[in-house]
Amino acid sequence: MSFLMDSHACVGWGGEMAERIRAFDWASTDLGAIDTWSKSLCTNVQMLLASPVPLVMLWDHPGYMIYNDAYAIFAGGRHPYLLGTPVELGWPEVADFNRNIVDVCLAGGTLSYAKKELELLRNGKPESVWLDLHYSPVCDDHGKPAGVIAIVVEITAQVVSEQQRSEAEAAFRAADERLQLALNAGALLGSFVWDVAKDQLSGDERFARTFSYPLDQPLDNLPIASANAVIHPDDLPRVNRLIQYTLKQGGPYNAEYRIRRPDGEYLWVQASGRCEFDDTGKPLRFPGLIFDIHERKVAEESLLQLTHTLEQRVAAEVQARSDVEARLRQAQKLEAIGGLTGGVAHDFNNLLQVIASNLHLLARQEPDNTNVQRRLSSALAAVDKGAKLSSQLLAFARQQPLSPAVYSLTSLYDGLGEVLPRALGEMIQIDLQLTAEPWSVHLDRNQLENALLNLALNARDAMHGEGTIQIHANNVVLDEAFCEGKEIKAGEYVHLCVADTGSGMDTEVLGHAFEPFFTTKPNGHGTGLGLSMVFGFVKQSGGHIEMTSQPGEGTTVHLYFPRSTLAENPRPAVATGNEETRTGGEIILVVEDNADVRCTVDELLQQLGYTVLLAANGDAAMDVLQSGAHVDLIFTDVVMPGTVKSADLAAWAKLQTPAIPVLFTSGHTRDIISRNHQLTPDIHLLSKPYGPQALVDMLKLALA
Repeated sequence: MSFLMDSHACVGWGGEMAERIRAFDWASTDLGAIDTWSKSLCTNVQMLLASPVPLVMLWDHPGYMIYNDAYAIFAGGRHPYLLGTPVELGWPEVADFNRNIVDVCLAGGTLSYAKKELELLRNGKPESVWLDLHYSPVCDDHGKPAGVIAIVVEITAQVVSEQQRSEAEAAFRAADERLQLALNAGALLGSFVWDVAKDQLSGDERFARTFSYPLDQPLDNLPIASANAVIHPDDLPRVNRLIQYTLKQGGPYNAEYRIRRPDGEYLWVQASGRCEFDDTGKPLRFPGLIFDIHERKVAEESLLQLTHTLEQRVAAEVQARSDVEARLRQAQKLEAIGGLTGGVAHDFNNLLQVIASNLHLLARQEPDNTNVQRRLSSALAAVDKGAKLSSQLLAFARQQPLSPAVYSLTSLYDGLGEVLPRALGEMIQIDLQLTAEPWSVHLDRNQLENALLNLALNARDAMHGEGTIQIHANNVVLDEAFCEGKEIKAGEYVHLCVADTGSGMDTEVLGHAFEPFFTTKPNGHGTGLGLSMVFGFVKQSGGHIEMTSQPGEGTTVHLYFPRSTLAENPRPAVATGNEETRTGGEIILVVEDNADVRCTVDELLQQLGYTVLLAANGDAAMDVLQSGAHVDLIFTDVVMPGTVKSADLAAWAKLQTPAIPVLFTSGHTRDIISRNHQLTPDIHLLSKPYGPQALVDMLKLALA
């Protein structure tokens, strides 16, 4: 065909790219082997190879890339991969842009772009480049557009230079504006020039006044020593270091320091300047300005002080929160232990009741057998010890029945003055101090006396039997901050404190002190229930307890009880005499879910002369009562299964005419018959385990 060139048509092409084009396997593309190329294609290739401007030709609809040496440099690391590659594959990051160009130019259009910004991958990483681009169609031998010739002129360096120049001009304008603002605001305190070679300082009048030079001192010869003399001694070493650094390293000089004014006060200033060097790098001149920054520095120091104060407050708040969380965790742990302890004590008391009742029944069957009576007495003594242990557990669990009354601490102190010397021994000195007019409290007096005795005995042991124990009481008003996290409300409290001069405790031991069975005493010298019992009693009474101690510095226990504004109750007389008393044969309904306890109580009551009716739970008891049976007293366990509870029986009995008295019994009361286990005068409770005499006494009291 006439428009095809012969096989030697491309021989005249010169340059590296010409060799690569000739060597490329064009037969693998739609262009076909190079010796079949059209005349127009060869002519255009020859033209672009001869151009010093980066040119690339995109041939046919895929846009096969043929380019010159200048474009190869522009392509960077993508050369020579781009040769013979469709443009969309060669530059995938701008594929849409190039596809539009090919489509427009093959349709006969042209395109031009000035300062076109593109992000290209030329050397393995994306970079922003700016280009002037011109695209024109290239026709085949028939005059139809068959490709695109692209002129690519990179102007990235020019654009970046313009940007840098623009940024520099903006920075200069900003600096100039700041300088003008400083001059207009009166913040400029003068200008200076230090001739470094001559070591001579000169300045304007404002500079001379700022550094307190004499009025007759020539401004072109200001002694440097005079300026240094008014700089604050704490700041001068730093100023000299900054000056020396600028003389050696160049760059801007900025120093903030204080200068002494004629009235003796110090003024904060900022010195700014720059050192000028000769061709050999030797410093020549050091011009600069002095600015007044006193108000800013004062404000900064005030802010710093405020920040420091806020940091201290935040640290205090964080520590307070941490302390509250620690107390809460300790309270939750003791609450969980208390719940477990109360349940164990309940079951333990039922067992003790069965044992005690059977022992008493055996004692009645063998009244003349000395050996049997001796063994039974020993067994009953063990039961009493078990009952005391159970009582201590219930005290810690805040489940012991309390009989509170209102009284002043004056009478309590009178009693302690008699009891404590006998209990503690002659080597212990007791320092009892009471405020002149102590407030009243609403407490179970016996339990408080036991608590103080326990604390005093612990203090004696900590001092190894010799020393002074202080028991002080006073009126206090606790605020919200103190009460936070302590389960008490702010208000008026009576404060009791028991302090010793013993060995003290470290932090770890102190953290476990109120836990049941925890003790530092040798085996056999303590149960570890004394402090836990005190803890439970105080909490059950609505108060707060805490302990402070340091190794070698003794221990102090603080007790806080809410003030009572009610009138003081007279202390009831203590009954004397412990002889068993026979009864008049009253009919008693025994309601007990534990079969062993029910059986032994039945037999014990019958031996005491009572007529007994039995019920295994509240439902059965209600059936007996509603059947018309005559009952003189209901003797019921507190905690039972079934729908009818012991409180329901008591409520029903109270409504009868006449009312039927009720005597409760339990290993612990939980919260069924009393609020916080504090008994009201109309509630009679016999705690398990109990003996015949205690049972008779309570029955007579309830029947009275």
